[in-house]
Amino acid sequence: MLALSAEAPPEGERWAYEIKWDGVRAITYIDEQTVGVRALSRNNKELTPSFPELTEVARLFGAHTVVLDGELVALSAEGRPSFSAIQQRLHITDFEQVVRRRRAVPVTYLVFDVVFLDGRLLLDLDYDERRSILSGLDPFASPSHAARVVRMSESFRGVRGADLMAVARERGLEGILAKDRASPYRPGRRSGEWLKIKVERTQEVVIGGWTDGKGGRANDFGALLLGLPDGEGRLTYSGKVGTGFSDSVRRDLLARLAPLEQASSPFSAPLAPPESAGAHFVRPDLVGEVRYGEWTPDGRLRHPVWRGLRTDKDPGDVQLEP
Repeated sequence: MLALSAEAPPEGERWAYEIKWDGVRAITYIDEQTVGVRALSRNNKELTPSFPELTEVARLFGAHTVVLDGELVALSAEGRPSFSAIQQRLHITDFEQVVRRRRAVPVTYLVFDVVFLDGRLLLDLDYDERRSILSGLDPFASPSHAARVVRMSESFRGVRGADLMAVARERGLEGILAKDRASPYRPGRRSGEWLKIKVERTQEVVIGGWTDGKGGRANDFGALLLGLPDGEGRLTYSGKVGTGFSDSVRRDLLARLAPLEQASSPFSAPLAPPESAGAHFVRPDLVGEVRYGEWTPDGRLRHPVWRGLRTDKDPGDVQLEP
C-alpha cells in the first residue's frame, strides 16, 4: 500500500501517525515450515542477499507464517536513520563485501504492518486491527534482543500531527505518515488513506543522461540529466544535478550508465543548447533521488543535490511530489 504526498498532516481521532523512516521499503515473507525468509523491494527485487541479517528475523517469529511490511534502515547511535549509510548496503551482493558492510553498517527492520498470518489474509482488517495483531507477535510482545534486528515502528494516536511533525523536524527525521485508522490494506494502491508529509523537499527522478566533466573531472561526468515520466514512455526534462556525489558514487554511477548509452534522447522535447552541451543520453532505466530548493516556473529543479540511487524503485514509480 502506498501513500499520497501532503503538505501538512491531517488532524483528528480518525488518524494514526508514524515516523517516516528514511530507508528501503521491504515486504518480508517468513515461512515457519522452512524457517526461511524472503524480502522484496517495491519493484520486487530480492533484498535478502544484500541484507542477510533478515534470516535472523525468521527465527524470531517462531511457529508462524507471516507477511510483514516495513522499512530497512541504518540507524545512528541517536536512533536517526541515514539514507547515505543504507546506500552502502543496498547495491552489494558479493558475499565478502556484504560481510564487511554488514559489520560497518548494521540495519534494523522497522515493521509497521502485517498482511498475512498463519493462513489468514489480513487485507480487509482495518489499520487498528492489523496493528493489534502485529503487536502480539513474539518479537514485539517480548522484544529483548530482537530489538537489534527487528522492531515495531511506533504508532501515535491521540496526538496532533503538527506536533509530531515538529518533533520530526527537530530530530532531523524525514517526516511522518498519517494513516486512516479505519482503512484496509490496499496493495499497490496510492491511497489517500495513507499520507506522507516530508520535512524537506525531496524528489525521485529518472536519469536520462549525463554531461562531460571538465578540468579535473575530464574522465568523469559533470552532471546527471534528470526527468520525470510523462505518461507516454518519455521523460519531461527537470534539470541536472552535479553536486552531492562522492568519488566512489561517481565511479559507480558512470559504470551503470555507460552500458545504457544511446544516440536518441529519452526526453520528450529537445534540450536547449546550454543543457545539451556534452550530453550523453541513456535508456531511462535508473531512478535516483535529489534534495532541492524549489521548482522554477519552467519546471526545473532549483539547487538539486544528489541523495542516492534508488534501485528499489522502477521508473514507473516516479511521480511529481507536491
